[in-house]
Amino acid sequence: MSAVAPRDTEDEPQAQAGPWGRILLASEGRPFSAAVISRTLAMARDSGASVRVLSIARVHGVAFGLPNPGLLPTKREWDEQRENVGKAVGRLRRKGIEADGHVLGTRNPAKRILAEAQTEGCEVIVMAADPDRSRLIGGAIWSQEPQRVRRKAQLPVILVRED
Repeated sequence: MSAVAPRDTEDEPQAQAGPWGRILLASEGRPFSAAVISRTLAMARDSGASVRVLSIARVHGVAFGLPNPGLLPTKREWDEQRENVGKAVGRLRRKGIEADGHVLGTRNPAKRILAEAQTEGCEVIVMAADPDRSRLIGGAIWSQEPQRVRRKAQLPVILVRED
C-alpha cells in the first residue's frame, strides 16, 4: 500500500517557508488524509513546531432565527469528528510531534478556524482541499471551505490536495 504524495497549492509561496512555532491542522469536517498529515509532519519536524488539530461538526442552520436542536450535529456526527481528531493527534504524537486537538460545532467554519488559529497563537494553517471552483459555485459548496479560509486569513494557509 503506497502513500499518496501531497500536492500543495502554489498560491502562497511564502507559506512554504518556516520556521513555525505552532501549526493549526484544520478540517471542515472531512477526515484527515495521509497527505495532509504527512505535510504537517514535515513542517513540524523542520521547525520543531507543535500542532493543534481542529475539526468542525457542521451545524446545518437555524429555524426562525433561533437555534433548533434538529439542525445541530447528531451524537454520531460528533463522535465521528472526535474520532478523526483523535486519529490525527495519535499519528502526530507517534511521530514525536507535540499535538492536541478538539472539535467545534458551527455554521461558519472559516470564521471559527481563523478564530482558533488566533486564540492558539498558530502561525500557519494546513488544510486538505478539493480543486478550486469559481466563487459563484464555490460559495455554495461545503467542500470549498478551505478556499474561503485562505481568502479570509491574515496568516499563511497551505492547502494540500491528493491526486
